[in-house]
Amino acid sequence: MRLMKLIGGIALAALMAVPGSAQTLRYATIGEPPSLDLQMGTATLASTIAQHMFEPLYAFDSSFAPQPYLVTGETISEDGKTIVLKLREGVKFHNGETMGADDVAASLNRWSEYGARGKLLALEKAEATGELEVTMTLAARNGAWKSILAYVNGGPVIYPAEIVTAAAGEPIAAENYVGTGPYKFGEMRPNRYVELVRFEDYTPNPGASDGKAGKRVANFDKLRFIPVPDVGTRVSGVQAGDYDYAEYISGDLYGLVKDDPAVKVKISAAPIFGLMFMNSKAGPLADNTKLRQAIMAALNMKQALQVSVGEPELYEASGSYFPEGNVWYTDAGTEKYNQGNPEKARALAKEAGYDGKPIRLLVSTNYKWHFDNASVFTRQLADAGINVQMVVVDWATLLQLRAQPDQWDMFMTHHSSIPDPVLLTVLNDNYPGWWQTDEKHALMEQFTGTSDLKTRQAAWEELQALIYEQLPVVKVGNNFSYDIASPDLKTSWENAPGFPHFWGATK
Repeated sequence: MRLMKLIGGIALAALMAVPGSAQTLRYATIGEPPSLDLQMGTATLASTIAQHMFEPLYAFDSSFAPQPYLVTGETISEDGKTIVLKLREGVKFHNGETMGADDVAASLNRWSEYGARGKLLALEKAEATGELEVTMTLAARNGAWKSILAYVNGGPVIYPAEIVTAAAGEPIAAENYVGTGPYKFGEMRPNRYVELVRFEDYTPNPGASDGKAGKRVANFDKLRFIPVPDVGTRVSGVQAGDYDYAEYISGDLYGLVKDDPAVKVKISAAPIFGLMFMNSKAGPLADNTKLRQAIMAALNMKQALQVSVGEPELYEASGSYFPEGNVWYTDAGTEKYNQGNPEKARALAKEAGYDGKPIRLLVSTNYKWHFDNASVFTRQLADAGINVQMVVVDWATLLQLRAQPDQWDMFMTHHSSIPDPVLLTVLNDNYPGWWQTDEKHALMEQFTGTSDLKTRQAAWEELQALIYEQLPVVKVGNNFSYDIASPDLKTSWENAPGFPHFWGATK
């Protein structure tokens, strides 16, 4: 009997040590992630991984309302330009140090100066005014400040002061991925995986778990993110039990997986939407609104969605940037959406002085639906006499090239659902595309200069109309994307906004 117990114990220990057991969650990604320094980039894959390591001052609950997370509360001056934050006590960093006001102030200042969304807040300075008190001084009242601080994608997550001070405007190196989250950085093996390990000294928020707010619990010892660029391999891997979760499954495979007992399908509760950005800084589209309008007139979005998504229940040809029923929904400007009119496009291109030179469309095959949309658009534009040259690269290379204005004229990407229009990348002056006009800036002042919802809604309506007039970006349509998981994987993302997360998950 003792021998049998010993053998059983050894067998159990061996099982627990095997990657893919309940100790390790294996997530099949679309490819290699770029830098996991959340402040410096807006790549969805980086945010999906790094949100487990780095935490914000506020976090969105299941209704998309920002709640205190690394703070306990705030005091706001009458003019709205001075905000005093009270920090949680005893929060531990992965290096064993305790988070203090100096760390938060340094993180906010670095993000404000160099971060991907740093200019949205118009932060003049953040300073430690007590051991657990940080005072933010804004250049102007900003009615969306909590949402900006709560959004981790390109947002102001908190690092130790010495790390952000040394990094300044350069991405933080992997050996300095030190945050306060439930998982800490383990290792990164190129073309193999990124591995995070449970942080045993994690200091959870004391509130009840709600969306991404409240308590976070790390039930897995490790989270392993494995690059699997081929979507068929991601699907077969989950079916065979090699992966516990796989992201961005293409619409043409939906009929094969929706009734498969070997997988669990997770359709996004809120749509993501494909985008084609125009280069406002350099190239043939920079100072030629008429040529942009010609491109817009040629595009049949429904046709593109039929090809890239396939299943009617997974897409919606809608030009509004927020869905009906959302407080930010408006149809302003959308009469210019989904025209599919090659004759009108040809006439507008002639008025624009277009001479037939190639317009470079940067796209990645890692997101198959990006590539499918680009292929359809290229054909539709050719029918209108507009010569588009697709530049096909992997996603990591696209992220590098899109930061260089001379390398592209249009590029394909997508946007996740967001709680506030201020977080749209097109409204960020520093996002590739670099849309900066006097009309935009005047409306942005109205939009962020108050917390009154009706005033902000009216300004957003004008902003959406301006997007359709000046066309810094083209919206493809709403895509109700889906991922798949092992039926054994129990998660809490059903009521959580944004990127899928795995604190609270069990198997």
